[in-house]
Amino acid sequence: MVVRKTAAPPTPWSRSLAEPKIDESAYVHSFSLVLGDVKVGSGVLIAPGTSIRADEGTPFHIGNGTNIQDGVVIHGLEQGRCQGDDGQDYSVWIGKETCITHMALIHGPAYVGDNCFVGFRSTVFNAKLGHGCIVMMHALIQDVEIPPGKYIPSGAVITNQQQADRLPDVTDADRGFASHVVEINEALRAGYQCAKDTACIAPIRNELNSSNPRQNGTNYINSMDSMNSLQVEIKQQVRNLLQSGYKISTEHANKRRFKTSSWLSGPSIIGSREDQVMAELQRAAGEHPGEYVRLLGIDPKGKRRVLEMIIQRPGDGEVQSFNGLSAPTVNYSSVAASNNGSLNGGIPEQVSNLLAQGYKIGIEHANKRRFKTSSWLSGPVLQGQNSQVLRDLEGILAEYSGEYVRLLGIDPKSKRRVLEQVIQRPGESQSLGNGSTTTSNYSSYNQGNTAQGGLSAETVQQVRSLLSQGYKIGTEHANKRRFKTSSWQSCSPIDSNRESEVIAALEACLQEHQGEYVRLLGIDSKAKRRVLEKIIQRPSDNGTVIQERATATSYTATVPSNNGSVGVETSSSLSSDAVQQVRSLLSQGYKIGTEHANKRRFKTSSWQSCSPIESNRESDVIAALEACLQEHQGEYVRLIGIDSKAKRRVSETIIQRP
Repeated sequence: MVVRKTAAPPTPWSRSLAEPKIDESAYVHSFSLVLGDVKVGSGVLIAPGTSIRADEGTPFHIGNGTNIQDGVVIHGLEQGRCQGDDGQDYSVWIGKETCITHMALIHGPAYVGDNCFVGFRSTVFNAKLGHGCIVMMHALIQDVEIPPGKYIPSGAVITNQQQADRLPDVTDADRGFASHVVEINEALRAGYQCAKDTACIAPIRNELNSSNPRQNGTNYINSMDSMNSLQVEIKQQVRNLLQSGYKISTEHANKRRFKTSSWLSGPSIIGSREDQVMAELQRAAGEHPGEYVRLLGIDPKGKRRVLEMIIQRPGDGEVQSFNGLSAPTVNYSSVAASNNGSLNGGIPEQVSNLLAQGYKIGIEHANKRRFKTSSWLSGPVLQGQNSQVLRDLEGILAEYSGEYVRLLGIDPKSKRRVLEQVIQRPGESQSLGNGSTTTSNYSSYNQGNTAQGGLSAETVQQVRSLLSQGYKIGTEHANKRRFKTSSWQSCSPIDSNRESEVIAALEACLQEHQGEYVRLLGIDSKAKRRVLEKIIQRPSDNGTVIQERATATSYTATVPSNNGSVGVETSSSLSSDAVQQVRSLLSQGYKIGTEHANKRRFKTSSWQSCSPIESNRESDVIAALEACLQEHQGEYVRLIGIDSKAKRRVSETIIQRP
């Protein structure tokens, strides 16, 4: 293909007729335009539909290894310059190994540093992006200088330096995402260059023509047959992800890439039904026989992964599933250790899965005093075959029979924990039905309350939900006088994101401030705002403590049916959790709103508002919510908590799903 490169037109401010200087190793698609004094470095990819015009502002520089994707526009004003890394003045400078993604606009004077990422339809004008910055989708960066290594979220408008200085730092996961995009586009550049080279493309065509389609079909069928052995665990994970509103995707890697953790992305799975997603997972495994395939759970709001789970491994003869939870998702399943130190329930299977994935097994223990302060003591790292590890584990349980013991799964490559599971608790035993006794995690919460400072099951679930979304947990307390004036005081900060430690800290706050109001805070540390304020303890008139219970007193729970309608047990179509949420929001002076969306609008987050709720009386609000649910049966409905003073939302909770 002939590259469309053109000399700059003569203008009153420039008559140089400068032409682009494009390195031989760069690939510029013939459907793109490069005009004027533009220097394109080695290994650059310029995709179809790109317009790079140095006809007003000039010159431009595009560094080595950078990719300019479809529909990008790069232009500059006649006045205004930035200084490039070589000390010269440029209208637009784009550094090395940088991604300018689909439909983005870079308008000079503008500087974009090395290893940056500019997301779809984002704009950078009269601004400087330091090295390693990541700009997500539909953002505006104007008249500011972004320090190196900063993260700009989707939809952000950064137009003053104070906003720029408060931006959060890029995380390792963000860097990995940007590096992955660079790798993909490097492969695309090589592929485009090969496609136009007869000597390169001819052997590939010959190989395709000589391949046996019947054999290919057999491999696919074998992979499909093996995929039919997906364990219940995978289906459960898929169900949990869909119910939480997360996106699902896949990655695959051959043995060489698996060793270096260089996974390749598969297509995103669009379906919102469990059977659709399972079919797509089967198809993904069938398309990559003999390779590793893993399931990804993605939080579209937080732009992060909440689950990584290998669902296929080569050479084993069948698809295997493992509990590959990422660090923010900690698994606290039921304890399965009997009082005599023997293992029951799913612990042997859990250990087997961890060892099969190459993880190490660790142990920690704590007496009751240390458990309350989360001061765990490290035990030995268990090594050897599965049977040997289980024997050692039983011995450790017997050795620490009067203490808490928890099992650790450790990823030796990334130096992180993939599992923390309490497998023994002193006392509080109950029958397993098989002659042995065991203890359930947080058994006191399952009863709704404990006698002294315990947490309700609803509060524990709320904490688990906040932690899974990457939020921080905080607490505040107030006596009756301070409560009337909203003069809350903070309890001790909770720095941990481990569920057990957070629960222990909450219990300590409740115990310390008996006879006072205590509320739970969910905090978005990146946006520096609260996403939840919920009172979890109230003093009664006679001074006794009343815990917030999981059940509502005036309204009964409902369960959405499979056909989209809401099945009401008695008179209310609201769950007890929704009623409790309404009560909590109203008690804090917030307004209540509702939004609804059919399945198509839900996929694009195009929610529509229900009728406004003007009242702040609980009965009126409940009636309005029920009316919205009734009117929009078969649709998604979400409850909105609104801070009318700050004009912002403090919570968004889906209360009906079709």
